Amino acid sequence: MDRQDFTHTIRTQMFVDGRFSESGNGRTFAVFNPATGEEIAQVPDASDADIDAAVTAARRAFEADTWRRMPPAARERLLLKLADLVEQHGDELAALETLNQGKLLGFSKMLEVGGSVQWLRYMAGWATKIEGSTVDLSLAFPPGVRYNASTRRVPAGVVAAIVPWNFPLLMAVWKIAPALACGCTVVLKPAEETPLTAIRLAELAHEAGFPPGVFNVVTGQGETAGAALVRHAQVDKVTFTGSTEVGRIIGKQCASDLKRVSLELGGKSPVIVLDDCDPQRAIEGAAGAIFFNHGQVCTAGSRLYLPRARFDEIVNGIANVARTTVLGSGFDSATQMGPLVSARHRAKVTGMIAQGRAEGGEIVAGGGDGNRPGFFIEPTVIANAANKPLTVVREEVFGPVLVAMPYDEVEEAVAAANASEYGLGASVWTNQLDRALRVVDGVQAGTVWVNTHNMVDPALPFGGFKASGIGREHGRAIIDAYTETKSVCIAY
Repeated sequence: MDRQDFTHTIRTQMFVDGRFSESGNGRTFAVFNPATGEEIAQVPDASDADIDAAVTAARRAFEADTWRRMPPAARERLLLKLADLVEQHGDELAALETLNQGKLLGFSKMLEVGGSVQWLRYMAGWATKIEGSTVDLSLAFPPGVRYNASTRRVPAGVVAAIVPWNFPLLMAVWKIAPALACGCTVVLKPAEETPLTAIRLAELAHEAGFPPGVFNVVTGQGETAGAALVRHAQVDKVTFTGSTEVGRIIGKQCASDLKRVSLELGGKSPVIVLDDCDPQRAIEGAAGAIFFNHGQVCTAGSRLYLPRARFDEIVNGIANVARTTVLGSGFDSATQMGPLVSARHRAKVTGMIAQGRAEGGEIVAGGGDGNRPGFFIEPTVIANAANKPLTVVREEVFGPVLVAMPYDEVEEAVAAANASEYGLGASVWTNQLDRALRVVDGVQAGTVWVNTHNMVDPALPFGGFKASGIGREHGRAIIDAYTETKSVCIAY
């Protein structure tokens, strides 16, 4: 059974001002199980009025001082309590994530739940460590007057957080944990495909004791509910993770409104294998970089650059990995790759594979749907031995589709890696540290991994160069995203 006896009640309402509610206009939309294509539930399709109610609640909670002026240690305790509740309800949350998103249950437990707990606890600690500085001024007027100057960090205000469907619970926590730690209030809009764990997270936050209005969840379509949230006059800060196309729209709106914004956007991450790397290690590393989470990762290693002498050997090895990968429900322990998130997304990915073939790419493995119900696609390897200008090399596929290309000199591979509008992640595979560091220096990406890929940690800043975004998540850098600097100058 693809729901694997999921017995927990699935909450399907929005959470606004400490209460669950339906949309004021009564409209709903369907949420599906991507492993079967079957409908799971109907959730509210928020109207402009619903968005206004949520933002108004967040504004009221922020202005009331019950949250932003709460002792930092008290905010820390509530975030730690929420982390404990997420951990206690981990099996339920993981099953709900697999049911709604399709990822393997083991990854739901380890990444969605385990990662969320880790990020909540890490960011809870920052609540008590936000600090300013003292400044020596050089003002000489009026004569005899001295000055004492300092800076302090104050919460940015009401935060609109819009998250994608590839890591629904974890991405929600990536946004709300630092925002709440800094004293902001939040309106979270999950992706329309995967709203269920966000709703459950709001319920757990309420149980933890967060005051009404501090954390709100609204469900709806991006072009309606998401757009209304971004343009709302009482939103002080927008944080968005998603496609570059949508990010440009949001960035333009925020620029017009003079509203603070951070954007974590698309990627087309290169994987550069140097000629000293063991071929088997390269095969395993490159396959993991692209096939992890069914390729639905913003840093998926979708462009593979190989030494020409090793090209056929490594491409064939990755193709064998693709051919032997077991597709199925994320609840089945034998499954190695689950479905894509939706029928619409599968159609996009299959269309891009077909375009790659038509433009001259060689489909070495995969490309089909596995002949099963649900939104599946086989892991796909495309050989581009002639380095043709394929669309799948330029554009983000966001699926398990790898394009492999040969190079003769390392500088050629680095130049090709940088010949992209994206700059989110990259990796280099080699046994020689000096060669690795030269590639690290040359590649234009927010994160460059050496002999690994797709590894993130709450202490390590994460974000992109170029069209891959603006701003950084995680670590000390995230505090700047959710606070403003206030300068204080005292004459005496």
